[in-house]
Amino acid sequence: MANVHELNYLKEKIQDLKDQGVYRKLPILEGANEAEVILNGKKVINLSSNNYLGFANHPRLKKAAVDAVEKYGVGAGAVRTIVGNMDLHEELEEVLAEFKREEAVMTFQSGFNCNAGTIQAITEKGDLIISDELNHASIIDGARLSKANKTIYKHNDMDSLEKVLKDNRDNYRNILIITDGVFSMDGDIANLPEIVNLAEKYEAMTYVDDAHGSGVLGENGRGTVDHFGLHGRVDFSIGTLSKAIGVIGGYVAGSKTMQEWLSHRGRPLLFSTSLPPAAVGAIIEAVKMLMESSEYTDKLWANAKYFKEKLGKLGFNTGNSQTPITPVIIGDEAKTMEFSRKLFENGVFVSGIVFPTVPKGTGRVRCMVTAGHTQEQLDRAVKAFEKVGKEMNILK
Repeated sequence: MANVHELNYLKEKIQDLKDQGVYRKLPILEGANEAEVILNGKKVINLSSNNYLGFANHPRLKKAAVDAVEKYGVGAGAVRTIVGNMDLHEELEEVLAEFKREEAVMTFQSGFNCNAGTIQAITEKGDLIISDELNHASIIDGARLSKANKTIYKHNDMDSLEKVLKDNRDNYRNILIITDGVFSMDGDIANLPEIVNLAEKYEAMTYVDDAHGSGVLGENGRGTVDHFGLHGRVDFSIGTLSKAIGVIGGYVAGSKTMQEWLSHRGRPLLFSTSLPPAAVGAIIEAVKMLMESSEYTDKLWANAKYFKEKLGKLGFNTGNSQTPITPVIIGDEAKTMEFSRKLFENGVFVSGIVFPTVPKGTGRVRCMVTAGHTQEQLDRAVKAFEKVGKEMNILK
């Protein structure tokens, strides 16, 4: 008789992954997440980090984190609704609300938690969630937790969205339209002005997950809502604190009503210990730095423009990106993974992304240029792309 504790059914699934050529081991980073890193024992230029502004190892953030630990300790010790709500957490939400130019902010322990906790708290049976077909996995999972009905519209297609709204408006009490602000695999931006116009026309609410827009788009990185000047017209604006901000966490910006309700019904808030003081102290410092100066966002965009132009001149297909996210589309899955492997051998780490994360036949390496890269590092990366591109007959 088989031993149930052997977990043979999982062993079989792991073998399937190996047979399909998609089994992998986690890469190991030695040291801080910088523009150039030691990864799996090899020194490489890092083009796979979401550390857009180079904040993850910034001296000012590190000092703020250490100061917070000295005063508050290493953990909050409880959920916020009991005794884990420190004055530091309150300060963070005030600073973020000021930065986002919104009435109020509610923070969560991660961006994923934010979507998992918010979507189910603001929708219920008798409501409809309408989601862009390319929305992030955390939105999909957050919507699954809701008792509302769900449907999708074609990616960034306003005719498709209007048809769904027209067909369904009379059948539901509340309708919530959810979109990413910046789509993480292609780097394109949601058509937010038109989404908001349609939402207002059909009396629907809007929810924007701005994980890749936070700290990147808008004035000094205030996000997609600010970029389009839509303050007061987007009901739920979601941001992450783990990408451009360089730490960990997520937040919802919007009305005081939103904040009040989520403090009673946001499940990760009610059932999971609040953000540790070191993270909160560092985040407050990061947001203050963004309010002080545009130097970080300016450098990010200058680097992204420089890198994209160089790759474009070589003849690489960089898709329709409107942001620093720069996909280099290879197509074939196996070829994409080989391209990524060969770049690593040549001193550049950029992860291959294939089906099911992106549609079949659109495999790509996704380059994340940051404010921390020097021009010399970007030049070296481009040389490696050219060399491997020619070796593999991707470039003519």
